[in-house]
Amino acid sequence: MRTATPSTARAINDRIALELLRDEGPLTAGQLRSRTGLARPTVADLLERLREAGLIAVVGEAGAERRGPNARLYGLVADRAHLAAVDVRAHSVTVRVTDLLGRPLAEASLPVDPDAGTGPRLRPTGVLVDAADLVARTVAEAGAARLHTVAIGAPGLIDPATGALSVSYTHL
Repeated sequence: MRTATPSTARAINDRIALELLRDEGPLTAGQLRSRTGLARPTVADLLERLREAGLIAVVGEAGAERRGPNARLYGLVADRAHLAAVDVRAHSVTVRVTDLLGRPLAEASLPVDPDAGTGPRLRPTGVLVDAADLVARTVAEAGAARLHTVAIGAPGLIDPATGALSVSYTHL
């Protein structure tokens, strides 16, 4: 029989707290306690652990009438990680770099020759090489040292044998 270890419980609690901070913005320890149902010492431990890891920071205080540790607002350190989305279309490739909260930092597009056919766009000498350069330039423009995640989307299917992109949408 498998049971949860303390480290597994900590990882789950940390993830829940990080998701709440991402989705709801800065929160106090009390707000995290009420939203998670965790005990005061557990929330205090996870806040300290996440702060020491550089994932969260004190970003202000809640309410002018409140002072001290209970009034501290904790928020994600948005520049802790950077993400890139690459949108490959029939006529263009667009790259957007965001911070951890999804705030856009830089965006650039590259036109694609519509007469080149779909195959050359996905070959090493085609658009993927140019798209990789476009990603690198956009990351530099965003001021990001490195990317945590890159997601690539295309509105079609890529034939693994040929590398050709087939359009899969229908006109209504």
